[in-house]
Amino acid sequence: MGQMVSAMARITRYDPSTVPVLADQVRRLLGESGLIVLPTESFYGLAVAPFDAVALARLWQVKGRSEGKPILLLIGDRSQLEPLVLSIPPAATILMDAFWPGPLTIVFPAALSLPDAVTAGTGSVGIRLSAWQPLAELLRLVGPVTGTSANREGLPPPCMAEEVQQRLGEEVDLIIDAGPTPGGQPSTVVDVRGPIRIVREGAIERGAIAAQLAVHGLPLDTDSR
Repeated sequence: MGQMVSAMARITRYDPSTVPVLADQVRRLLGESGLIVLPTESFYGLAVAPFDAVALARLWQVKGRSEGKPILLLIGDRSQLEPLVLSIPPAATILMDAFWPGPLTIVFPAALSLPDAVTAGTGSVGIRLSAWQPLAELLRLVGPVTGTSANREGLPPPCMAEEVQQRLGEEVDLIIDAGPTPGGQPSTVVDVRGPIRIVREGAIERGAIAAQLAVHGLPLDTDSR
């Protein structure tokens, strides 16, 4: 299906008392290859259904995203992980038990059914279970979505729904406004597919990750960034 909107996307205010109603609206739009802006614990993000090739193409067009960059996924419950991954390495279980929900993105072997538009042909997928209430409550009901920031490539990520509407309002279908997002450090990214390594340092310190792994006799690759 083609672009769904021709006018400014509507901003819907996040209200904890009406999350089930909002979740129904989000599910319907995702099922129609919709492009939705969600608040996250750092910035506003662009959410599409991760197995929807049409929606992913829309997302790439809006982002102007460089080839070869995979897109991380957000989940609302660990039960949503299984369809997205080929396997769950022991290190992933340790880190999930210690730091999920929270600002840790874990890079798993990707399910073979995940589109290249998500994995960028890497065979891997980064996944995070957020602890931030507005996002977590919604995703528990909606399921996995993409979690790339709601900005064009090269521009700063937005902390306000109004910023997103100003820049991308004619290209998205719904903007969920939970007020200013916290910003700050991004999630820490850890790849557990081979030698356990930190791909990006962020909100969870290297020492905390190394300590959790050490309890179980697993080393953190000292060459990781």
